[in-house]
Amino acid sequence: MAKQLLLATRNEGKLRELRELLGDLPLALIDLGEVRAVNDVLEAGETFGENAALKASGYARQTGLVTLSDDSGLEVEALGGAPGVRSARYVGKGASDAARIERLLAELATLDGGKRTARFVSAIAIANPEGVVLSTSIGICAGRIAFTASGASGFGYDPIFIPNGYEQTFAELDSDTKNRISHRTHALSDARNFLINLTITSSPR
Repeated sequence: MAKQLLLATRNEGKLRELRELLGDLPLALIDLGEVRAVNDVLEAGETFGENAALKASGYARQTGLVTLSDDSGLEVEALGGAPGVRSARYVGKGASDAARIERLLAELATLDGGKRTARFVSAIAIANPEGVVLSTSIGICAGRIAFTASGASGFGYDPIFIPNGYEQTFAELDSDTKNRISHRTHALSDARNFLINLTITSSPR
């Protein structure tokens, strides 16, 4: 039986990307829907790294599984780094991706292309079954905010983020291209090396 790794997210888009990026490893990738009922871990940190560590540790202690958590978001230079760690809660808890995009575009409506620089940031943390964080890594993808949303792929702010070197948004790029250049891919490069060398012996309680 393959050794298990818990992917601590309920975000279907993020989960899909993590499975694509980690699918070649000799691990059984499971998500929060496949373990016994767990309490959501509060994202109380002030940085992506702090939130990733809190979630990895909290879910690992609850499930007894080695756990990988991603905390990620969009930082817009003209907004002082906002929405940042509040990317998923930018319009309030439970708001749709479309509502968050609409607000962000409205806030940048008067800015020309040269003032729309932004970057996606991803922090990956891995914790052992006791909740001790064993590894953290950060990945960044720089780019700019488009004037309008475009593309049907991806999730979150992907339809308005154009990575440097491209003219298409993340939501317009095919998954292979996005997975090659994304912030999550960069953060996972170190995490993958750690997982390859980690002996995982835990199992669900």
